[in-house]
Amino acid sequence: MKLIAFLALALAGNLASQTISIEEYEPKSTLVVPEHHPTRAKFPFIDVHNHPREFTPAALGSLLKDMDGLNMQIMVTSPVAGSWGQKTRESIDGIKAFNKDRFARMTNVDYKGIDEPGYSQRVARQLEEDIKYGAIGLKVWKNFGLSEKDSKGKRIHVDDPRLDAVWEMCAKYKIPVLIHTADPWGLFQPMDKYNERWLELKMRTNRNHGTSDDPTWETLIEEQHNVFRRHKNTIFIDAHMGWMANNLPALGKLLDEMPNVYVEIGAITSELGRQPRFAHKWLIQYQDRVMFGKDLYSVPEYYVYFRLLETDDDYFDPIRKYHGIWKLYGLDLPDPVLKKLYYKNALKIFPGLSHAGFPD
Repeated sequence: MKLIAFLALALAGNLASQTISIEEYEPKSTLVVPEHHPTRAKFPFIDVHNHPREFTPAALGSLLKDMDGLNMQIMVTSPVAGSWGQKTRESIDGIKAFNKDRFARMTNVDYKGIDEPGYSQRVARQLEEDIKYGAIGLKVWKNFGLSEKDSKGKRIHVDDPRLDAVWEMCAKYKIPVLIHTADPWGLFQPMDKYNERWLELKMRTNRNHGTSDDPTWETLIEEQHNVFRRHKNTIFIDAHMGWMANNLPALGKLLDEMPNVYVEIGAITSELGRQPRFAHKWLIQYQDRVMFGKDLYSVPEYYVYFRLLETDDDYFDPIRKYHGIWKLYGLDLPDPVLKKLYYKNALKIFPGLSHAGFPD
């Protein structure tokens, strides 16, 4: 009887091991290679893409303690959407009262009433007031192009000419536009066995744009690039490397064509880390056009960025496995490139950032 019970338990365990889901699968690598685990950036850096929600002394004090540990000299804070006028001024007031050298603030614009007379002038005037109050950039989120609609229920296109006055106002005051358009290409494709974003579509069903009324990825990105071309005097930071980090040759052509466009590396470590040799060469070639951005705030996740950028480590875990079921490899960027990515490029294009605390 004991033998039968043992065999039954063994069989049950074997069957259970064969029915684990892909979400549960967490293989532990047996690879033995040199490892480095930096918890502090090699050089002071500026995070140009982050979203803290509170600007009280307590909240900023907690952030500053983290920043000192990470070697983050400046955090450029950007509201996802819905902040202009009074909301933006309140955030800027909190920063000015606490430490204006270590924090800076972007603003948004309001898309409501876009088909009303005088909309373009009104929204540009509000933006100008925010800039004069201290906003150092304009953040445009993916709702613009995907979900924002006019009074007739029609989608507002990214290249809608009624926003031209906004882009031109940014050019007038030389403030950059951090623009997040669309999402990764795979999230707009069928959820089938060929889609390398399949796991993300399964775990984050709200990110599935392939079965909705959303426009295609190609449509949204073309609209964004139309704006870049039309407004050559406006500086644009294409958030998340424009969701083109999986196609660096095409992104390079975009940067070659449009000297007013920069990129930041928020949320695309899994793309760069799977092509270490080519990404290393590409980042050296376009070292004057790339900045550090993190997006969602998490201290331990910064460590993965440092390891990716600074080391030549092999085969280490990504931040989120659903961004791609593969491991990362370090890019081992040279110091001059790291300095530009970490802080020099941001100091060049953002007006009014403090240069204190940077080595050169």
